[in-house]
Amino acid sequence: MSDTFFSGAPHWTWFIIVYFFVGGIAGGACFLAAVLDWFGGPGDRPVVRTGYNVAAVGAILSGALLTIDLGKPLRFWHMVFQSANFPAIMFKGWSPISFGAWGLLVFGFFAVLSALGGMAEEGRLRNPALRAVGGAVRGGSGLAKVVGGVAGLLGIFIAGYTGVLLSVTNRPIWADSPWLGALFIASGASTGAAALILLSPRRGANEQSLARLSAFDTKALVVELLVLVLFLASLGSVNRVWIGLWGLVLLVGVVGLGILAPLRLHIQRRPVASAAKLVLLGGFLLRLATIFASEGVDRYRVAAGL
Repeated sequence: MSDTFFSGAPHWTWFIIVYFFVGGIAGGACFLAAVLDWFGGPGDRPVVRTGYNVAAVGAILSGALLTIDLGKPLRFWHMVFQSANFPAIMFKGWSPISFGAWGLLVFGFFAVLSALGGMAEEGRLRNPALRAVGGAVRGGSGLAKVVGGVAGLLGIFIAGYTGVLLSVTNRPIWADSPWLGALFIASGASTGAAALILLSPRRGANEQSLARLSAFDTKALVVELLVLVLFLASLGSVNRVWIGLWGLVLLVGVVGLGILAPLRLHIQRRPVASAAKLVLLGGFLLRLATIFASEGVDRYRVAAGL
């Protein structure tokens, strides 16, 4: 463990924890939607449209959660514009927070465009302005695939960004492993697939599409488990912080209920909805345990073995 941990625990509210969870789902769902948009067949269109809708709603909700967490929401615009030189852009490439704010903003833009294109494909847009925008990126067109592809790539960034943001802090656990970003990407992929498994049938998804989502979720869960093992192994002596409540949450809630149990259901071809609900539970508990285990270190003495 590094001996240069000086900062106190960030005073994050539950808004941030929910943002980490929702952002992962939005990013993972958008990536899957983009892949199926490019390489899937006509039968996958309901899943594609659902994925873009989840991404758009997730991006908007994530932005709202971050804004509310500021304490003074009206100051959010300072993240994207220079207050002294408005409307000059405020972008600090060396700042993870600035980079992430712009990443979320651009991701939301392309996700909303893709969602509008899907709604235009279904003929669900009544507002003339929205119908014009949606018609320009109507689902299934070449431009729609380009827009969706950009949104999907940005979705990977959004899913992993929160883990990377934690790893560049000087807090125990978060800064002690290079695997946190990869772990959040894998979790975002699995929770994104789980969200599509639960929501796509309402939009007309067929059994074949759901079977593909189940197969993808199985692979994503295996990768998540492997990365979680690497993450824990890389912590070394810091793993002592898991002796307690959050270690129990990680072992039982994340590994047991959130990974192994849904894996078993997928392999046994049990109802995929049950597996999906467990995956979502595990994804939320992963972020909960990761954040609170670090904040619960008493002046880092437990992690340092003092």
